[in-house]
Amino acid sequence: MKKNILLVGPLLTRSGYGEQARFALRALRSRPDLFEVFIKPLTWGKTSWITDDTPERRWIDETIEKTIGFAQQGGQFDISLQVTIPNEFQPLAHRNIGYTAGIETTQPAPIWTQKCNEMESIIVVSNHSKNVLERARFEGVNDSTGEKVILENNTKITTVNYPVKTYDSLPELELEIDTSFNFLTVAQMGPRKDLESTVKWFLQEFANEDVGLVVKTNVAKNSLMDRNVSFNNLKNMIAGTGIPERKCKVYLIHGNLSDEEMHALYVDKKINAMVAIPHGEGFGLPIFEAAYSGMPVISIGWSGQCDFLYDREIPPKPHFYEVAFDIRPVPQEAVWDGVIVKESGWAYAREQSAKEQMRNCYNDIINNKEGTIATNSCIRAATLKEQFSKEAMYEQFVNCVINEKENEKRVEEVENLLNDLL
Repeated sequence: MKKNILLVGPLLTRSGYGEQARFALRALRSRPDLFEVFIKPLTWGKTSWITDDTPERRWIDETIEKTIGFAQQGGQFDISLQVTIPNEFQPLAHRNIGYTAGIETTQPAPIWTQKCNEMESIIVVSNHSKNVLERARFEGVNDSTGEKVILENNTKITTVNYPVKTYDSLPELELEIDTSFNFLTVAQMGPRKDLESTVKWFLQEFANEDVGLVVKTNVAKNSLMDRNVSFNNLKNMIAGTGIPERKCKVYLIHGNLSDEEMHALYVDKKINAMVAIPHGEGFGLPIFEAAYSGMPVISIGWSGQCDFLYDREIPPKPHFYEVAFDIRPVPQEAVWDGVIVKESGWAYAREQSAKEQMRNCYNDIINNKEGTIATNSCIRAATLKEQFSKEAMYEQFVNCVINEKENEKRVEEVENLLNDLL
């Protein structure tokens, strides 16, 4: 019998959690024999909403209307799947599952552990998130008894990564870029992405060379006002380097790009490599997309991107230009009540290492040096497309939503049916 499942999440927003919610929706829709899907959309900060007229969007709109009618008639949900940060988890159905990008720091807020424990199970997008949430442990005092209490995770947490995206064709981008070699960085303007260091260190390393840095960014939305703010912020970053004259260039790409246009950007002949040195990622979707598109990647080996930048051997082998880093406390301006606690840490890329790895990548590509990370990037991309295929990720996700007893019963029913046929 199909289960009524309520998907709660910002699936109509242009955000990381929006992408995550859409993946969850597609995984559930891949099994119409198991789920009757209902939708409760959420906003996500100040991010823009998707306005594309697609079959999926029309199906979502129809399902939202169906959900409203179902709830008004007193309908009950068997399962809720809540795509958000843990402090927003709440009991909405007979079974409640939290699906979160998790955490980009070394430690969650105590409320995250408390709320995760209120869920039947948790799904996260990376092993970094899984490990941090599982290891969290907090000491406190019971206000009524004065006894010392320990708060720690007691909920099953499972990692399901994102799937790769494939397209029959990609649009041609008319990029106004005239430098002969170009790095790409895709990062929202904010403390965690450390775009300022990326721009500064690039300019210092390649000041007198025919090299460009293409910056796909925004502050919150993709409006004209946001573009003006992003442009001025980027100008200030460049001015702050103290390099008045230079041959290298920085390009700004701003505005709504479809998935197809983003993937066209990763394979554009004018773009040579991805550089990303964030302080932490729940998963690092743009880095992932660049890697499975065949781009060499320069990054740090910490947080969510480790799931695809390293292989699955023991010990794991890096398939990227590995920037050294240090773990230090998050800055005060990044502290976010209930989300990023002041006791937690971030990874900080080391300046000299970042410059060296950008240079190594540049030299390997222009010299077409065999056996390097750059020249092997297409081979690595093929491996990622196999390991993170849509079919494999959908199956893993569905298995996390179906509880173990139901899964065992389903397997038994299939086996009995096969025995009857034989």
